[in-house]
Amino acid sequence: MALAHTILALLAQQPDSGYDISKRFDEGLSCYWKATQQQVYRELSKMVSQGWVNFEKVPQEGKPDKKIYSITELGWSELIRWYAEPTERTQIREDLLVKVMIGYKMPREMLLKELHHRQTLHQAQLDKYQAMEEMCMAHPDPPVELQFKYLTLKRGIAYETSWLQWCADVLIFLEQYDAKQKAGL
Repeated sequence: MALAHTILALLAQQPDSGYDISKRFDEGLSCYWKATQQQVYRELSKMVSQGWVNFEKVPQEGKPDKKIYSITELGWSELIRWYAEPTERTQIREDLLVKVMIGYKMPREMLLKELHHRQTLHQAQLDKYQAMEEMCMAHPDPPVELQFKYLTLKRGIAYETSWLQWCADVLIFLEQYDAKQKAGL
């Protein structure tokens, strides 16, 4: 998936400034897509030249004019074209998996430290997602947009939960492996 398609999807929901689009990446899409503010602005510039989005300048006091971007008909056509394409499985590129693969040749304490570090990171992210989930569930009759967002949030929760389970499984394995090694088995 290209960053442009994610931005088009956001603008299909509502017109927004580049800054606010960046915030939406941080706050709402972080479980499956990341983009820096610089990447968003660079992509928006390309999308304007492609005719997928346009913008309206909104004057601000004491600041440069704000650009509010919106999707064009050509942008809608591109979003629909992309949406119709089948998705492919995303390839994993994960340093920790390489570290575990070679873990039997490395100092154990280094691997244990890294596993505990990752548990902390994944638990913190899971906590954020679960707080977001509580906010979603607080709506007795949530709007359809929130219901669809919740489906992506559920995937983020499952992702973090699976990482935590995997880290726990590796730690149990290492504990059992080290016990067998000490026992001479």
